This record gives sequence, structure tokens and C-alpha cells, in this order.
Amino acid sequence: MKTLTLLRHAKSGYDDPLLRDFDRPLNDRGHRAAVRIGQWLRAAQDRGDMPDFDHVFASPAVRCKQTIEGVEAGMKGRLAPIYEKRIYLSSSATLVELVAGFADHHQHAMLIGHNPGLEDLLLELVPPGSLLRDEAETKYPTATIARLDLAIDRWAQVDGGHAVLAQFVRPRDLDPALGPDD
Repeated sequence: MKTLTLLRHAKSGYDDPLLRDFDRPLNDRGHRAAVRIGQWLRAAQDRGDMPDFDHVFASPAVRCKQTIEGVEAGMKGRLAPIYEKRIYLSSSATLVELVAGFADHHQHAMLIGHNPGLEDLLLELVPPGSLLRDEAETKYPTATIARLDLAIDRWAQVDGGHAVLAQFVRPRDLDPALGPDD
């Protein structure tokens, strides 16, 4: 059994039209959401509802790095990510290829990146028919964490339609003030 946890970067700002997309920072709500998700993650790990990660791969985009900083602050711990350029704006096919290349001694991996790639990966790996998957298909918001349980022994066996979406936690589930602006 392997566990793959997906984390979409927190809400970023569009305040500076001269900034490259790669360099966009988090906005205030994004910073708060990242810290809140980190607090939830620590509590879930303390309860045994979420594993400690032994492998973390992340996009090197500024908004992902800042999301990680916020999550770590909320967790009061380190994720120690490996930054991988191929995650930035990648397709689900690229993400599957990356996951399939994880070393087999890793049991609990985390992938931190962007949509639409993360959402497409989740929808590819988790078969239709569950309430959580339906929620993810409707919208995979920023700073949302999704834990997928994979009945595989080796990462190279990762394949579509065989994962169970065990958790799907959005910032607004933890604090309504972190939900979308209406």
C-alpha cells in the first residue's frame, strides 16, 4: 500500500502585471489558508488520519514555495521538499510519470503543484462513484489537500482508476473565511 497526498498551492495574487506567472506570490488569504492547512495536517498526523511524509516533490514556483512555508509554519515541522521543474503547469500524464519514478522505499509521498494537472491526476487515479471524488471533480480549490490510498507495492504500478480518495480537505472546510469570495 502506498499513499499519495496532493496539495494544490494556496491562492496567489495577480497584483503585478509585469510578474511572470512562475513568480506570482501568495495573497493574504493564500498565506492564511496555507497555515490553516498545515495546522489541520499536524492534527491529522497526530490522530493517525494522515501519514508522515517520507518523500515530498514540489513545483519550484514562488506560490508553491510560499505555500510550503505556510504549511510548515502551521505544522510546526518541515516537509523538506525536492523541487522539480516538471511539476510547474504539468499535465496529469507528466505527474503520473513522476510518481511512477518514486523510489519504492517511500511509502507516503506528497506532490505539491498546480491545476489543472493535480485535479486531472486525482480524477485519473480515483474511479467515479464516491462523494469525495464528486466534490473534487466539481472544484479542486487552492490550498486543498487530497489523500489517495493506492493498493500498489511499487510506485511504477500507479495506474488510473485504482486509488481511493480517503480525504479531500479545502481551506473553507476549516474556516469559512478562507472560502471563495461571493
